[in-house]
Amino acid sequence: MSISGNNDAPGKGLGYGGGHGRNNGGGFGTGGYCVCAKCGTKIPHKQGVKCTTLKCPQCGHVMIREELLKKS
Repeated sequence: MSISGNNDAPGKGLGYGGGHGRNNGGGFGTGGYCVCAKCGTKIPHKQGVKCTTLKCPQCGHVMIREELLKKS
């Protein structure tokens, strides 16, 4: 069995390699903050808890990871 793709049809490879998913395959680590994009309230990020599952304690808006806010 050969692992090479079908060379006669472009875009019909076997899918090896390529993308790395979100954030190039890496997380943001254990530190950092969850930030409210609406009012700017910051709370420490807790390992294993996604910021997007938290509500802002001040205004109730969804929190996001500080690193993502800086990209926008």
